This record gives sequence, structure tokens and C-alpha cells, in this order.
Amino acid sequence: MTSWDDTFAGGDDDASPPPPLSPEERAGVLDDLADLEVFRTLLEPTGVKGIVVDCPDCDEEHHVDWALMQANLRQLLDEGQTGRHEPPFDPDPDDYVSWDYASGYADGVAARAEADEPGGGQGEGRTAGRHARED
Repeated sequence: MTSWDDTFAGGDDDASPPPPLSPEERAGVLDDLADLEVFRTLLEPTGVKGIVVDCPDCDEEHHVDWALMQANLRQLLDEGQTGRHEPPFDPDPDDYVSWDYASGYADGVAARAEADEPGGGQGEGRTAGRHARED
């Protein structure tokens, strides 16, 4: 039996549970859940099936559909970690976008909506989109 099999068989019974998320980590996951819902609402009608995630453990991309990504984030909130899940069978990479792409797309839609409002896009106090990273 492999470690992959162990995950589905219940894992190591002697393993201690992960520590609970800090308040900052919980807030971040809750923000991610809210953002994910926005991304799905905007992108699913265009044919995008989910998010592509670079996995540091196996150095491969994982294609995660919207519902599974949401379930992973909820599990992270509830249990402090996510479990392994069966990847989609032969996913088409063109059907998935990165988190950064989805975030930029959402910012673009919001900026366009703001510009289309009467008086929108005026003033010097404009800032980067809500999803823009300040790294």
C-alpha cells in the first residue's frame, strides 16, 4: 500500500491532528472562499472549469474544478489541512486558469463596471483592483 492508498484508507491513526489555523490564516481562507465564488461566477459561464495549482510536492500542475477547490478550502477551515483528492481524468489545461489570472480577470470586470458607471473612472484616488497583490 502506498501513502496515496493510506490517505483513502484513513491514513496513519497515530498521527496528531494539525494545529488549528491562526485567526489570520482563517481570515485568509475565508477571503479565498469569497474570491473563489466571484471567480466561478465570472468564469464558469465562459467555459472555465476551475483553477490550476502548481504543486510543490510533485512539481506538477493540478487541475481542480470549482467545487473541489471550494471543498478543499472548507476542509482547510474545518480541519486545518486538506486531504488528497482524485485528479480529473485527462483534463484539458485550456479549461483551467491560475488563481492570478482569475484574480486579474475579476479586477478587470470590476474596473470596467466602475468605468461604465456615471462619473466612474474619475478622480486621482483610484487604487489597484481588490484582487491585485501588493507583493
